[in-house]
Amino acid sequence: MPKIIPFKAVRPTRAIVGLVAARPYQSYTIDERESRMAYNPYSFLHIVNPGYKYDQEVTGEQRYRLVKNRYLEFKEDGVFIQDNTPSFYVYKIVNRHGEEFSGIIAAASAEDYENDIIKKHEDTIAKREETFKSYLQTVGFNAEPVLLTYPDNAIIADIIKEVQKKHAEFEFTMTYRDTHYLWKIDNEKTIETIQNEFEKMKTVYIADGHHRSASSYLLYKDEKAKNPNHNGSESYNFFMSYLIPESDLVIHEFNRLIKDLNGLSKEEFLIKLDASYRIENRGIMPYKPTKPHHFSMYLDGDFYSLYLRKTAYDFNTALDQLDAQLLYKTILQSVLGIDDLRHDNRISYVNGQHEMITIKSGVDSGDYVVGFGMCPSNVQQMKQIADEGLTMPPKSTYILPKLRSGITIYEY
Repeated sequence: MPKIIPFKAVRPTRAIVGLVAARPYQSYTIDERESRMAYNPYSFLHIVNPGYKYDQEVTGEQRYRLVKNRYLEFKEDGVFIQDNTPSFYVYKIVNRHGEEFSGIIAAASAEDYENDIIKKHEDTIAKREETFKSYLQTVGFNAEPVLLTYPDNAIIADIIKEVQKKHAEFEFTMTYRDTHYLWKIDNEKTIETIQNEFEKMKTVYIADGHHRSASSYLLYKDEKAKNPNHNGSESYNFFMSYLIPESDLVIHEFNRLIKDLNGLSKEEFLIKLDASYRIENRGIMPYKPTKPHHFSMYLDGDFYSLYLRKTAYDFNTALDQLDAQLLYKTILQSVLGIDDLRHDNRISYVNGQHEMITIKSGVDSGDYVVGFGMCPSNVQQMKQIADEGLTMPPKSTYILPKLRSGITIYEY
């Protein structure tokens, strides 16, 4: 029974919300980041990159303290205001491809994460968990919701549709031509109805934001242990989430680019692949697979189709059915000697929103020797892997929507 609660969000004023909102810090190149900060004093990047003010790179606790200072300055200057009443927020994104995502921003329970009511499908790195936990403890806020997905629910869907008939709190379009809308739900009866519907569900699933979820859980454990008067209602018991129905979730694949053939010649490499795959040369025209367990490959100026031989692989778990795992086991690990998908610098990833021509360009440039394309996984695969307590390989899914920082802020 997932528990979600309304909260008093800190939000940019309507007039400048489009200037404040930013992509996650790591998604910008250094040049992009500095350009935006130079020409936009309201960008949320000024908060998360506080050393810019002094033309100085700062790290660790010093950076965290400066982040908090910049955030407080934004509040003092009226860039951010806080709602007076606890609310849910209906948030809609329409991207340049016409894909539409509508869901509810709420505070989800850290205890539900602990009890596997909020389920995960990715491994997290302990060092990153601890780093972000320390960050949250120092700065005292979180500005980027975790993306959670829940089974389609007709009652919640009707509420969202009804809310969207009203004038939005704000509407703005980013430079990538995706348009964002936000509505506030502060009616107590509507809030209770939404909560009751979520409590009828068995589980919800993390779609994106595994490290943020894990760090928020660590924060909850720390603060609970330090508080002799803990009662479960404190803000640290929850973390900000954007909950969307499963039918709204869009999953793209991550394709792979590899820098070498592990000492093999082209001919030796193809012969090794032949043990597991039926291989067809498709020529120079970009080829993309259309079925699970089939892959495309670009090598030495030609595209190939790779069809898994039915007797070459055992499907025992939901993870075995995942194409990213299949490619890893049958080619990347066994033939190319890539064991660590997260840290091996011989492999790079291209999200499936890019055409196969991107794979071709990477190989033709000489930066890589071979590239692989695959079909995207789906929500049911993700859920089944989570239900079985398994985890996907790194970069198995590129999930939409991608959220912006600084639109709603949850204070601890």
